[in-house]
Amino acid sequence: MQAENNKNNIKTLSFGCRLNAMECEKIKNMLCACGICAVVVNTCAVTAEAERQCGQAVRKIARENPNTIIFVTGCAATRNPKLFEKISGVVIVPNEKKMDLDTYMSKIPPKICGNLQPGIRGNFDLENKLSKQFVQIQNGCNHDCTYCVTRLLRGPAISFEYDKILENVRSATENGFGEIVLTGVDIASYVRVHDGRPFLISDLCQQLLDDVPNLQRLRLSSVDPAVPAICDIIEMMKKEPRFMPHLHLSMQSGSDVILHMMRRRHTADKIRDLVRLANGKISFSWDIICGFPGETDELFGETLNLAQELKPIRIHAFPFSPRPGTVAAEMPNQIPRDIAKARVRKITDIANKNMCNFMKNLVGNTFQVLVESDNVGRTPDDIPVQIIGTDIPPRTICNVKITDANETLLIGNKI
Repeated sequence: MQAENNKNNIKTLSFGCRLNAMECEKIKNMLCACGICAVVVNTCAVTAEAERQCGQAVRKIARENPNTIIFVTGCAATRNPKLFEKISGVVIVPNEKKMDLDTYMSKIPPKICGNLQPGIRGNFDLENKLSKQFVQIQNGCNHDCTYCVTRLLRGPAISFEYDKILENVRSATENGFGEIVLTGVDIASYVRVHDGRPFLISDLCQQLLDDVPNLQRLRLSSVDPAVPAICDIIEMMKKEPRFMPHLHLSMQSGSDVILHMMRRRHTADKIRDLVRLANGKISFSWDIICGFPGETDELFGETLNLAQELKPIRIHAFPFSPRPGTVAAEMPNQIPRDIAKARVRKITDIANKNMCNFMKNLVGNTFQVLVESDNVGRTPDDIPVQIIGTDIPPRTICNVKITDANETLLIGNKI
């Protein structure tokens, strides 16, 4: 009980990727045994706007909690510590030290240590409401995409040992999580030697499904479409009902010219090949950067056309943001931000139409749905479903017949 009380005195706020949210929970568990009252903010530096939002949030937390330690870590804190260092109560922890307890404890200012008050004010992450558990399988990245600052801040790729991943997955399933999401900075690059043989991301997924028979749903976070193992992953998804049939591809563009300038390792035809291999049994979503330097209307049109042709059901589109220290920040022909934002709206409209058509085709079918909260759950394709009728506890996996669809979600009845 005391440990739980201590845990309640550690609040977390994460920005950016799901990996940041998962790391926040790890840091919280690490700090709760120390008997301190603190806030942990895991920041993001993928865009200038993300950094600005992080700084704004930390300043607000400091105003509302003047006697509380605020540990600020993550990519923005690592890249731009000056943004936070003058804020009262802030302790900056760089990425490479974020899982080191001694770093946190050694940096606590003495004047704060003796003047802590429980009851932290503000809106923070509610980890206990998650219906799925994220499990980190690797960190860092070895590629050299011209726009990406994350690889500079996270360091080289490190794939975690299988036995540790297996332990985390088993623990999560034993604690009632029906769905496990494998996450990291570049999970598609996962590679180790296991039982004397090369062990890729596809091998990892198959081994987890074999070793944890009570794992009901396995899902992947964003994957790089260039890795050879992605074809094996698609074949597994087509055959294994516990492996969720949805892939989120870090596309970034549908133009081969722009992909080359980005130093991405795939082409538009590669994505066409993956969709053909999926044969309608797997759905796709994309990340797209709009307004990359040199992206003409014609080149952006290639991305629009590809989205209309291949019909990804969701597109996370965002305007290009020049990040200091990256090659793309110094490229000529930078695109005005208003043009980039207009392109975001155009491709988002296409994705919304794709999703609406996809959902309409699901009406009348029955799916296993993972309930999250307020009787809203997720299909295997990661589409929200409003379940009509009696309240169903979160984390329940049940069969739902889809009876209707609107612009944002499916509607169905538990059967």
